[in-house]
Amino acid sequence: MMSLMADLTELPRRSVWHGWGDPTHVKPLPTGGWPLLKFLGGIEPAAQDTPPVALEDVRLPDVRLSEAAREALVAVVGESHYSTERLDRVEHAGGKSYPDLYRLRSGDGSHAPDAVVFPGTSKEISDLLAACVEHEIAVVPFGGGTSVVGGVDPVRGRFAAVISLDLRRLNAVTSVDPVAQTAVVQAGARGPEAEAVFQRHGLTLGHFPQSYQQATIGGYLVTRSAGQASSGYGRFEENVVSVTMATPTGELVLGGRAPANETAAGPKLLDVVIGSEGLLGVVTEATVQLFRRPEVEHQETWALRDTVTGFAAFRDLAQELGHGIMPDVSRLSDDHETTTVMAQAGLLGVTGMGVLRARGWKAPALAVFQFEDGDKETLRFRRKRLAKVLKRHGAAKMTDSIARHWMSHRFRGPYQRDHLMDHGVFVETVETATTWDNLEHLYTSVQSAIREAIGKGWVQCHVSHLEDGGASLYYTFMATGESDPLAQWARVKTAASQAMIDAGGTITHHHAVGTDHRPWIDEEIGDGGIRILRAIKAELDPTGVLNPGKLIPEEGGAQ
Repeated sequence: MMSLMADLTELPRRSVWHGWGDPTHVKPLPTGGWPLLKFLGGIEPAAQDTPPVALEDVRLPDVRLSEAAREALVAVVGESHYSTERLDRVEHAGGKSYPDLYRLRSGDGSHAPDAVVFPGTSKEISDLLAACVEHEIAVVPFGGGTSVVGGVDPVRGRFAAVISLDLRRLNAVTSVDPVAQTAVVQAGARGPEAEAVFQRHGLTLGHFPQSYQQATIGGYLVTRSAGQASSGYGRFEENVVSVTMATPTGELVLGGRAPANETAAGPKLLDVVIGSEGLLGVVTEATVQLFRRPEVEHQETWALRDTVTGFAAFRDLAQELGHGIMPDVSRLSDDHETTTVMAQAGLLGVTGMGVLRARGWKAPALAVFQFEDGDKETLRFRRKRLAKVLKRHGAAKMTDSIARHWMSHRFRGPYQRDHLMDHGVFVETVETATTWDNLEHLYTSVQSAIREAIGKGWVQCHVSHLEDGGASLYYTFMATGESDPLAQWARVKTAASQAMIDAGGTITHHHAVGTDHRPWIDEEIGDGGIRILRAIKAELDPTGVLNPGKLIPEEGGAQ
């Protein structure tokens, strides 16, 4: 059995402005990688490499803050925590989407904020918001900066200036209650920082999204994050007990009198804050529900005849076994992603893919699982139940080294994107979710839309985040970069997003809305939902300084 829990407390260096994270983690494709991409999708590296420009060559707009505004901000945080330095502005010029990185890598820093402030207390945040209201400055809350949907882009809106409010100094776990198994955590604490404290108490949050190494507790909360083990620990929002948020009209404190989801005292106002994407206020701290750290872990690999058979098997896992028995991580790769996973594990030959081809399976679907338990007896019981369901669907047991390889490399995908972008490759991801009865229709609809829009390229997908009622679909696609990569991205992104809506899926399962999904939010929540959001925004942020251009469409239909 392979234990991965201890590795989750290592804190990598903060991300770099031109890529995902620590550049030493960026590795070239393995031997045979480029020929394989050409064979599978006609993808070839650019004739010349396309590395990022030097920092000094990034073009930045002039700082538009008035002297009075600058003095007001400095009066709150001090000179040492106010910056208009080139590096700080560039690092806060966007998140980690393909457009964000492409612009900066090619020298376009036009989205950079006028200044970056680093408050150290919740009072400083409240005072900063008051100063921004007085001087009409847009404010973009910034945690780990991992948004891939334009969620931290410094949009000015109607304001002359915009600042990025970086929460990195609010990074403490202020208390852990071992009896209730809860912790109070400041919003700027990164995942590994918080998890290291929890594990010292024999506890875990169990929340490990792909952005885990860089993302923050506050970021998880305001984007309704779902970790890879959501089938075991639940989505982040399910484990929020209370929230404190600074708003331009005062501090808002919600929850805390009862366990998460265990009160009937009116509408659940916590959900107004969860998923609010920085539009209503700045989350300063949250109380979260923790779990006992597992004593045993186990990774397992199976394969099914095809993707549709896999859909049926995974539905039975969710509905027949349910939470607590089905694996904590369940991931079904379609035939294209199966090829990728097998290639990464070095198993495209007779000992891997060849075994499945020998069965007559032309498009097999690989399934990887992770169990986390308190004792070996419970683990054995859960594994037997898993095997019973999968065998009923004709599944074949595969070497567990495939699942172990995936688990040990699960945070490395974005680093691979950095390498591909260095060679002129367009690569992006989109995700959605729907009910089990609609899963196959949504899967094929979005897949077809991406393939048609991308032309020659590679499209792969996996199913994860299993629930009784449905599951998530996550697509990765790539192609040789065109002459206008941003137009290429917009074409494919629009096609995929519209296909999700047309086929009855959600516009986002866990990436949030930001700027990129904003054009479709009205189709998701309707005119009534938009009016409710606008009314709450008007109550908490009447001047509209907080994170303009995200989530809520402008009145009159402007996006």
